Amino acid sequence: MKTIIEKLNSKYNLQEIVYQRDNLVFAAINKENAIDAVTYLRDYEGFSHFVLMSCVDWIEDGKFQLLYLLNNPTLKSDLGLKVYIDRNNPEMVSAHHLWKQIWTYQRELKEAFGINFPGSPRVDENFVVEGWTDIPHMRRDFDTHEYAQKTYFPRGDRKTNDPAEYMRKKLYPNQPITAKQRKDDK
Repeated sequence: MKTIIEKLNSKYNLQEIVYQRDNLVFAAINKENAIDAVTYLRDYEGFSHFVLMSCVDWIEDGKFQLLYLLNNPTLKSDLGLKVYIDRNNPEMVSAHHLWKQIWTYQRELKEAFGINFPGSPRVDENFVVEGWTDIPHMRRDFDTHEYAQKTYFPRGDRKTNDPAEYMRKKLYPNQPITAKQRKDDK
């Protein structure tokens, strides 16, 4: 794995190289080189299996971190390439032509984070959340509590079961719950 990382580093100038295990390495790469590097890893280094694509919202830094996780079945090794993109203009070149399942991940990231992947199939169609008009729901500046309060009406007859109290009632139905137990459960 070290030889592959050294070749990749000399070719693409990697940053933040982390050997998490002998068979798991993460590295950051410039946005402009990312798809070329993923293609190189697939075509020349045996990383034939695309595992997943994910995103982290680094709101404090004004960036999204995309992660392309690839697997080399022969080496039984995984390599994660991290790509940082601007949060205010979140756009990344599509990689759907490399593996068919990538367009599904890109479609999900478009809906959840608002990241655009021009040319990716069906990227503008609803994926999970139909009719969504608010900011993308997985961004850290989306306030789920505020959204729930303004979207859903309160129901006065609704009861909430504290898991500890609920299990205590189920396990010991004839034993009263003391004030100390209620306090401990909180």
